[in-house]
Amino acid sequence: MTAEKKRLSGGVEVKKKIVEKLAEKIRNSRTILIASIKGLPSSQFHSIKKKLRGKAEIVIAKKSLILRAIGKIEKGVLQNLKEKIGADVALFFSNLDAFELSGALGDNESPTRAKGGEIAPEDIVVEPGPTELMPGPAISELSGVGLKVAVENGKLTIKKQATIVRAGETINSKVASVLGKLNISPIKVGFEPVAAYDTQEDKIYFDIKIDKKGTLEALRTAIDKGLGFAVKVGYINENTISFFISKAGFEHKALEKLISEKPTEKNEEVKEEGK
Repeated sequence: MTAEKKRLSGGVEVKKKIVEKLAEKIRNSRTILIASIKGLPSSQFHSIKKKLRGKAEIVIAKKSLILRAIGKIEKGVLQNLKEKIGADVALFFSNLDAFELSGALGDNESPTRAKGGEIAPEDIVVEPGPTELMPGPAISELSGVGLKVAVENGKLTIKKQATIVRAGETINSKVASVLGKLNISPIKVGFEPVAAYDTQEDKIYFDIKIDKKGTLEALRTAIDKGLGFAVKVGYINENTISFFISKAGFEHKALEKLISEKPTEKNEEVKEEGK
């Protein structure tokens, strides 16, 4: 066998072993989660990997090898996971359920500085207060993105809160430059959950990114609306009873005042008739 054939043969054997290991991990894990690592810096990758130690094992392999490993598992539902396998993905093997694992990935995102052309994940708000910037070109730069500034104690101070980029809008290079000078890091980077397979339930979940902050805000809004509706229809429970008691108290006082004023008015009318 020539050296070239030995090299190729060795490469094939290595690939076979990788496929077998991946297939074994799929069989022995409750959750197999696919996450995008596109744009994730190496430092953040290793930092998050360290934090998730004991909760999940992270494996990066070529797309072709991942597809072959999935093909070895005799579960039809699992095969649907193939459509979500891209070039820049990592596989997570864990005994946590899919949503708990996805939530853990969300908790371990790291803030980073914005770059021109990126999309704002939420409103980017600049709060008023002093900065470390010296007067000069920075005045026009900050003013150019809608910030009101003044010189105080030899440095620039932002005088009024301002939203300089709305959620979903593109961050242009001027805004990105200003945010960098103000040490504002509005972009969060981490593993982006794409899909997950639950071996116990034999189910695939798509769009499983957990936005805890957004979910809590939506829940608070729903509770507020629900409370208002309950009060409007007169539904009494432990959350609305205090409102109805307060309302009854105000109505009681109003009736007392009305009752006490009526005899006085009648007496005045009687006096007038007597005269």
